[in-house]
Amino acid sequence: MTGTLETIDDADLDLLLLIRAFETGLLDLFAAGEVSGTTHTCLGQEYIPVALAPLLGGDFVFSNHRGHGHYIAHTADAEGLLAEILGRDGAPCRGVGGSQHLFRPGFLSTGVQGESLPVAVGAALHLKRTTTDRIAVAYIGDGTWGEGSVYEALNMAALWRAPLLIVVENNGIAQSTRTTAQLSGSIRGRAEAFAVAYHLIETCDVDAIRAELTPLIARVRAEHTPLLVEFKTARLGPHSKGDDTRSADELDALRARDWYAVYSAACPDRVERAQARARARVDDLVASVRRRPPAVWEES
Repeated sequence: MTGTLETIDDADLDLLLLIRAFETGLLDLFAAGEVSGTTHTCLGQEYIPVALAPLLGGDFVFSNHRGHGHYIAHTADAEGLLAEILGRDGAPCRGVGGSQHLFRPGFLSTGVQGESLPVAVGAALHLKRTTTDRIAVAYIGDGTWGEGSVYEALNMAALWRAPLLIVVENNGIAQSTRTTAQLSGSIRGRAEAFAVAYHLIETCDVDAIRAELTPLIARVRAEHTPLLVEFKTARLGPHSKGDDTRSADELDALRARDWYAVYSAACPDRVERAQARARARVDDLVASVRRRPPAVWEES
């Protein structure tokens, strides 16, 4: 840690805890039978998009199946996301996208592993040709490295000098399989094999993360070259709903190292107040969205 934890901006702390409250509230709605389909929470990983969002204004963000935190941090539209998941009026995709397949200008998510990365390469090349410094950003996980499309995308991005930021949220588990049991070698080695610049982040300090990545992302913009940033993080919740085979002791150990525990130790009073604000806001959002009529799909 860098000693900046205590001085985290109130807006960042509010956003961290809003995403946490949103995800826990969503699990409650799912348990109550109010969510159709499936849902994958980002509990434990919220600090990653919170740290990155201010560095990526105006860029095109590609998200994945575990993308609620990405969406909220990059679009500031928690209300729209809840409406989409519950299929209510005001949903950005009229309720047909649900939890995983979201679109709005500058943001696209997919539930298909590895699908977004080659598309992000194409978007990055388009931005390179039509703008001065915008980039494409693709969030993927450690489990996605089993998809061949990832390697094709890395090859194209390096060969064609695509201004692409690849954010790898390595939480150490792919669904219910340990990463060490399904990934030979390292993510760093894979990036280097394609001559893609690599950087490792192991802190949850959002200010420290921004300080490390600001010059690196500036280089992606200026030199039109890809960068892969690997975050060593943790997934506190199940893969989807209740399919978690990890032991209670292991989950307790992860919670003890979670960003929430780290920030609570550094600034307990501020975290407590921000958590109360976040829970109140999510309660208000749930009450408001529940009262809305169902979203209606309109053919254009």
